Amino acid sequence: MLARRFQSKHREWLIGDPGDGQWPLEVPLGIPTEQAALRQVDGVRAWVGAWQHWQANTVQTSGTLSWCERRWKALGVQRLPEKLALRGPEDVAMWIGESARWGRAQSRYRTLTFRWPVLAQPLPRYFDVLADYGDADFHRLAEMLDWIANHPQSDLYPRQLPVSGLDSKWLDGRKGLLTDLVAAIQEDSSSDLDFYQRCGLKAPPLLVRMRVLDPALRARVGGVGDITAPVEDLAGLNLPVSHGFIVENLQTGLAMSDMPGAVVFMRLGYNVDVLARFSWLGRAKCIYWGDLDTHGFAILHRARSYIPELQSVLMDEDTLLQHKTLWVDESAQHPATELTLLTEQEQQLYWNLKQQRWGQNLRLEQERIDWAIAWSALQRSLTQGHLPAAVVADGNT
Repeated sequence: MLARRFQSKHREWLIGDPGDGQWPLEVPLGIPTEQAALRQVDGVRAWVGAWQHWQANTVQTSGTLSWCERRWKALGVQRLPEKLALRGPEDVAMWIGESARWGRAQSRYRTLTFRWPVLAQPLPRYFDVLADYGDADFHRLAEMLDWIANHPQSDLYPRQLPVSGLDSKWLDGRKGLLTDLVAAIQEDSSSDLDFYQRCGLKAPPLLVRMRVLDPALRARVGGVGDITAPVEDLAGLNLPVSHGFIVENLQTGLAMSDMPGAVVFMRLGYNVDVLARFSWLGRAKCIYWGDLDTHGFAILHRARSYIPELQSVLMDEDTLLQHKTLWVDESAQHPATELTLLTEQEQQLYWNLKQQRWGQNLRLEQERIDWAIAWSALQRSLTQGHLPAAVVADGNT
């Protein structure tokens, strides 16, 4: 009962709002009936003794114990513990073994709200941060907030900030937290700013990896066939490509041999929206080949919002069922029930995967398909339809 109350109310208690619970909080101790006591006399005697010992041990008490009398026919007058009155959140935390966490959270809440009173309301949402961060992480968080509050438009890269211990790994897992708290400090409730915009920092350029599969096109970029560069730089090349493929796996893109008029963009994942900046892809036939799982179809759906004529290859039921021995688990499926930019056949396969028709959260990773079969399908896709194609390789290493 106390654990549930703490779980539901600890954020309100941190602010100092008792909510619908008034202090002291009275906890009934469940006095047994005489019939129950007769069935377990020794157990009831031990229970009463334990509470007597607890009350006598005044140094460790946390709460006030109330007693009552029961006049029982067989057992006579008995003085029994009736209820425990807890004085505040500290008492509740002590009884459920959360004293250390509550103390840290309360102390850190006071530290941050003393510096920035406007954090009083949003901070309790991050109770676990306040309670569980190590001292170094908490001090780094406070120092980061302080520096950004004093330099709201620094236009520096995050690693340039003079904050002790700041590194990319630490920052990557805390961008959402920092964005929310900085917005509160700035008293700006608009939600259309990302971490970098909110904090006045310079975002690292989004790098795209592209392979140029046509020797003639490679000659236009100094003979380089594998290029990793900022999106704007690659988009500005304005290559006269005729073929485009979007594939999810890096090694799939690396395995592709020369193809006339073709390029391949690798490791885009859900960042397929960057393709909208490549105006020269509008002159090419583009083909997407992703993993046969729900996220593969979700990426295809997203890409079609920028390239409406985008075709898919090797993302059909026959391909899936022909490779049963290579199926693995998809750790978490995409939440959408429908992806409106899929074709009827793609949507049906997506739905079957969501409905677990052939197994629980199954997936077929594209690199598991026999390369001879896959390469043949990719080559055939060049001549299918009214245009040739460019290759965009997108996804996971």
